[in-house]
Amino acid sequence: MVENVIFLLIYIALLVGLVYLVLWVLGKLGLEIPPMLLNVLWVIVVLVVILLCWRALSPFIGGSGRLFPR
Repeated sequence: MVENVIFLLIYIALLVGLVYLVLWVLGKLGLEIPPMLLNVLWVIVVLVVILLCWRALSPFIGGSGRLFPR
C-alpha cells in the first residue's frame, strides 16, 4: 500500500507540474488564457487527481476500483 501511495504522489506531482509547465510556456509565447478558463482547467486537474486517488486507494479500503460496479 505504501508503494501505491508513493506512486500516487509522484503521478500527482507530475500532472500538476505538466499543467503548470504548459501554462508557463503559453504565457511566454504571449497566449494569455482568460482567468475563468484557468479556473476550469484547475478544476479538471483536481477531478483527475481525485480519480487517481480513488483508483489507487479503493482496493485497500474495500472498493472495487470502479465508481459504478456492474
